[in-house]
Amino acid sequence: MRILAVEFSSEQRSVAVASAAELSAGSHRPLRSISVLGTAQDVGGRSVKALTMVETALAQAKTPREEIECIALGLGPGSYAGIRAAISLAQGWQLAHNVRLVGISSVEGLAFDAQSSGVRGEITFLIDAQRNEYYVAGYSITEDDRRVIEPLHIVPHAEVMERTGRGQRFMGPDRVAGVEIQLVYPQAEALAKLAASSSEFVSGEQLEPIYLREARFVKAPPGRVVEG
Repeated sequence: MRILAVEFSSEQRSVAVASAAELSAGSHRPLRSISVLGTAQDVGGRSVKALTMVETALAQAKTPREEIECIALGLGPGSYAGIRAAISLAQGWQLAHNVRLVGISSVEGLAFDAQSSGVRGEITFLIDAQRNEYYVAGYSITEDDRRVIEPLHIVPHAEVMERTGRGQRFMGPDRVAGVEIQLVYPQAEALAKLAASSSEFVSGEQLEPIYLREARFVKAPPGRVVEG
C-alpha cells in the first residue's frame, strides 16, 4: 500500500510518501513493514505550499499520484489554517482517485515519534491554543506501550506554570514563556507509520480539525431599509 501523509498542524509542515507491505496474512489487523520513500518540509511563512510539497515528495519517491492508495493527515490541534489545508487536499484527492483516508491526532504522532526516539516515562505534550491557553495531553511511554494518562484538553497559562513547579516534563512545538519545554514538531513520517496499522478509514466529509472550544457565532442584525 502506498501512503501519502500530510502534517500541517505546526509551523514546521511536512509531507511523506511511504510503502507498507503486509508481513502476516489472515489477521484482523496484519503487521506491516513500512519504508519511507520520499519527504518534503517547509518552515515558517503564512501560506501552506501543500501541492508543491506533495509533488516534491512524490518525485523523490518516484511514485505517480495514481499509485497513492491511502492519505494520512494530522488533525491537530494546532494551526487551524494548516489543518484545513490538509483536509481540503485529502477531500479533493478522494474525489479524484477514491483513496482511503485516515485522520490522526497530531499529539498521537508526537507521542509515537517520542517513543521511537527513545523517550521513556511520563510526558506532557503542550500546544499553544491561543488566548493565553494551551492544549495538554499526558502520556506514559515505555518501550512497548504509549498509554494516555491525561486526555487532551485546554488549560490556562497559570496551570501550565503550576505544573512546571511540580516538575512535569513538557514536549511540544511551541515555546512557552517561563516553561522548560523540549521542542518537537509533528511529522508526516509518524502519520504514515501509524496509518500503516490502521483500519479506521473515513470519508472526506468526516474529517474535522481537533478543536476543543465550542464554536460560537453571532448572527448579524438584518440590514436597514432606507426608503427614498
